[in-house]
Amino acid sequence: MNKAKLHLTAKKALLILFFIIYTAADAGIQAYPIDGYVMSGIRRLIRLQLIMNGEMTGVQPISGARKSITDIKLQLLNEKGDSLQVLPGTDVKLQKWLSELFPNLDESYSISLLDITPGKKIRYASFKENKGFQPGSVGKLAVIAGLFAELEKIYPDSFEKRQQLLKTKFVRAGRWAIADEHTVPFFNPDTKEFFKRTVREEDVFSLYEWADHMLSVSNNGAASVVWRELILMRHFGSSYPALDEDRATQFFKSFPKDSLRKMAVLVVNEPLQAIGIAREEWRLGSMFTQGAKSFIAGEGGSIGTPRALMKYLIALERGIIVDENSSLEIKRLLYMTDNRIRYASSQRLVKAAVYFKSGSLYQCKPEEGFVCAKYSGNVQNYMNSIAIVEHPDGTVYLVALMSNVLRKNSNLDHLNLASQIDDIIRKK
Repeated sequence: MNKAKLHLTAKKALLILFFIIYTAADAGIQAYPIDGYVMSGIRRLIRLQLIMNGEMTGVQPISGARKSITDIKLQLLNEKGDSLQVLPGTDVKLQKWLSELFPNLDESYSISLLDITPGKKIRYASFKENKGFQPGSVGKLAVIAGLFAELEKIYPDSFEKRQQLLKTKFVRAGRWAIADEHTVPFFNPDTKEFFKRTVREEDVFSLYEWADHMLSVSNNGAASVVWRELILMRHFGSSYPALDEDRATQFFKSFPKDSLRKMAVLVVNEPLQAIGIAREEWRLGSMFTQGAKSFIAGEGGSIGTPRALMKYLIALERGIIVDENSSLEIKRLLYMTDNRIRYASSQRLVKAAVYFKSGSLYQCKPEEGFVCAKYSGNVQNYMNSIAIVEHPDGTVYLVALMSNVLRKNSNLDHLNLASQIDDIIRKK
């Protein structure tokens, strides 16, 4: 595919940017996608802003999804954050209210909950927080941390150069992205053509767009592509920005398989260990697609716990996932401007900014009277979510929820829990 067709010329980009800023200012709004496109070049954000401005037809984002990029802040760059170098003790009242939610739910449910509302004391409660689960797509949080860790090694003195590389480095999917049923958005700013489909081998996106596909629509192919690029960054170092596809392909063909597998594990797990997450608490062991696994076999399996996920969220808000700029950028990438699902789809959260990642993994076996369906496995049926919730009234809390409810799609239970937890945090 011709790279020139994939992104605008500088002149066209500036014209579109001027148009968006002008019409947004005229309409009295300055939503996240404006700044997001300028900084990242993620093309779906142009479309979203045009919809908000009434220049294109489409579903308007809910109020909680319209936060300006300049308003997205890290919440724990203060003494409160310093006090959270380790998880706090349990708040007795919050624990009582939280525990009352679970007797009527499946015994697999596990949760970690932290209230960090400014001006109020920290409150922590949990339920089976050390229980281990297959993290599913929540494991992509480790991949995005790995991406910024490797970028820091290439450009240790310039975050702007790291962003520029993310924006201008375009890579092809290849067999690594095959196969995944999650569709990704395609938007041409010239023609305003928009469609969604699954990723094909010939598709080319910037690193920023692959990262966005990995998180905003949880595309497994995108996650494998980003993970592939981490390995290349680790091996080629300062030579990575100029690396072409032929040389990268030759590397994966010739590099010793055992060494390749070890490198793959290190690039996504070292950033977790750097923020105090032990291997037995959370680790990522294998790629997200069969295509990627044909290049690199898994090692050691994957596991996650609510406690470890909460450590990640605290580290993110403290600005210590790599550094403050990287943490903030990860938080921006987690900001929900697309459809909200599962936990994040609660009506209680419509006006709230939600930074979210969900993951699921199900497996079925023959069973009399049982019909296998998506997210309703009878062997395993993991459904996990992390969320940072920021309400307009100043309420801020962090949630890590994991479950393995067999034979049932537990998305509605997760939604109901989100509503109940929101009521507890805000009203009690």
